[in-house]
Amino acid sequence: MKHFTSISELHKFNGFPPPEHPLISLFQCNKACSIGDREFTSDFYMIGSKKLKSGVVLYGRTKYDHDNGSMSFYKPRQVVEFRNLEFEEDGFLIFIHEDFLNGHVLHNEIKKYGFFDYEANEALHLSPREEEIVWDLFHKIQTEYNSNPDEYSRDIMLTHIDSILKYSQRFYNRQFINRTELLGKTVSKFNKLLATYFSNGGLSKGLPTVNYMAEQLNLSSRYLSDLLKKETGKTALELIHIYLISEAKNLLMVADQSVSEIAYTLGFENLPYFSRLFKKEVGVSPNQFKKQLYN
Repeated sequence: MKHFTSISELHKFNGFPPPEHPLISLFQCNKACSIGDREFTSDFYMIGSKKLKSGVVLYGRTKYDHDNGSMSFYKPRQVVEFRNLEFEEDGFLIFIHEDFLNGHVLHNEIKKYGFFDYEANEALHLSPREEEIVWDLFHKIQTEYNSNPDEYSRDIMLTHIDSILKYSQRFYNRQFINRTELLGKTVSKFNKLLATYFSNGGLSKGLPTVNYMAEQLNLSSRYLSDLLKKETGKTALELIHIYLISEAKNLLMVADQSVSEIAYTLGFENLPYFSRLFKKEVGVSPNQFKKQLYN
């Protein structure tokens, strides 16, 4: 598999014009543009906006939903695959070498945007107004990119890129709300899945993980956590913990078992971890909780 360490190398491989800058480049596709089969990794962040007429994009081995105008986000060293892409309308790609961010606030901030860890079928689908906002920011970056560079150029471009990321986070929040209205609350499905895991003896395999829950719901773990955070204010891991502690409290009240036996029943192999988690959620240790029931 091809790995690109330089943007100029990527441009040359794809037949793009040479980049204007060694650490950042912009590529705009029109309706006549097409990209053949590609599979690669790179040292770049990539931000793409596209509406495809045909073809398949894979990111993390997941098929990309291209029914609507969409944005997708790729981080360094993740597998990206293109197959015979033809564009229905104009699209763009921004390639940002991770070294371009060194010494800038975006070096750390970009890692906080969870959508870089989403699968491709969780791409951001834009409304016409949202597309206008994104394209306006892209053109501002393009203007600066094609101007004679000076001491302000990098900061101006990164400021506009940061604005694209902030707007994308806002638009994802809107998409989460729309998804909830169309498909029902994910938290309900999540809790039902947890209950099924318990009732079907899944705890013999250990505690349910966020990755397991996400796979069962056909979502990436990061997308699931962000979606649940929007719905409930809690991440997937926090909701798993809340469910486990609720079950623990019930067993401590009704079961004639020791704290260690209850912990094992719930899938905890480490008693101290169970005790710490219980105290964090309830405010007292499991033993103290059990003693209070008889006082």
